[in-house]
Amino acid sequence: MKIKEITVVGANGALGVGISAIFASFGDVKVNMISRSMEKSEIAIEKAGNSVKALKVCDNMKPYTYENLEECLKKSDFVIETIVEDFNEKEKIHKKIDKYLKKGAISSSVTSGISINDLSNCYNEENRKNFMGIHFFNPPYSLPLCELIPAKNTDNFVFNYMKDYLAKVLIRKVVVVKDKPAFLANRIGFMFINQAMQYAEKYKDNGGIDYIDTILGKFTGRNMSPLETADFVGLDVHRAIVDNIYENTNDYAHETFKLPNYVLDLIEDGRYGTKSGEGLYRNNDEVYDINTEEYRKKRNYKIDFIDKVIEKFKIGEYEEGLEIILSDSSTESEIYTRFLIDYVVYSLSISKEIAENVFDCDTAMAEGFNWIPPIALLQFIGEDRFKEIAKKYYDTKFINELISKNLKSNYQYEKFLKAKR
Repeated sequence: MKIKEITVVGANGALGVGISAIFASFGDVKVNMISRSMEKSEIAIEKAGNSVKALKVCDNMKPYTYENLEECLKKSDFVIETIVEDFNEKEKIHKKIDKYLKKGAISSSVTSGISINDLSNCYNEENRKNFMGIHFFNPPYSLPLCELIPAKNTDNFVFNYMKDYLAKVLIRKVVVVKDKPAFLANRIGFMFINQAMQYAEKYKDNGGIDYIDTILGKFTGRNMSPLETADFVGLDVHRAIVDNIYENTNDYAHETFKLPNYVLDLIEDGRYGTKSGEGLYRNNDEVYDINTEEYRKKRNYKIDFIDKVIEKFKIGEYEEGLEIILSDSSTESEIYTRFLIDYVVYSLSISKEIAENVFDCDTAMAEGFNWIPPIALLQFIGEDRFKEIAKKYYDTKFINELISKNLKSNYQYEKFLKAKR
């Protein structure tokens, strides 16, 4: 089994472009890029070359349309679908892929949470063995996480071949996860983001969206604050992910995935975030005010503990910065501490349910979101101290069972804690 030529279905989308570039450059394979028009595929090839800063990889890519699907599939060793996150649309295309798939070829879907088992039913018995979910993160060149999801009928040899190929050839950080809503990284990340949306509504009189983003800013271990991240992802995409989780799971954090009404209103108005020009934010310097339902200038909130922590982080005094956070009694510090605890607890809990091992939550969040890894954060706080704080919010037995002795992360927390708001 060797991958020499692939077909990317839906190649003109952001993920399709990024994935095509990764295969064409790291894999040095021929990439057939299928879009709705030849023009879109040609533009996608140019974007792909720019995304890996190596225009010569464009020589490995060829533009096609859906009219060429049969031609492309019959010569491809691997097929990856990256179309819109809608089961009905994906079902249609996978039934076509099944019809024309080359014998022995591997087929896959890039989805942020649609059931891989349900999609596998689009295939005949033989092709079903070679089907799996492969969840790349956007942009793939910067975020190397790849969640690999077997369907119940996926052949072990084929699955392990693809796992090795992704890790050794495409240089991905591969995490194997069960076929559960949103898988691992998004399950954790969107819990945090949606909880931030809920807190923005709860504290709308304090400022709401930009107030919460200030409290959960870069100094907390993420490159982009959570509500800015939601705008970047797209509020419509965010809704699809959290609605899927809310409707199809029932863990202890179930209500955290309920989308606030003000976000629903923005989506109904076509305010999806960055891609539409406005969402939670507008024009980089304006934010949606939940109370007035209008945009206003972002505020520079004066929060003493944050400024003090950032000064400590600037000179590498991380432990001293932590002491400032945990000893502060302000509302803002209490909000931050609660999010810190919830992030670690949910990450450990859901990893034990979905992943191969608990340490996969660190890989998922570091390599898929560029957020501070949960176990690294736990180590930073200290196991005993973390348990003591967590018991304010959770049952003592639950926390003691969840956090086993001497959990050690492979990541250093320092690189994630920015000396910035």
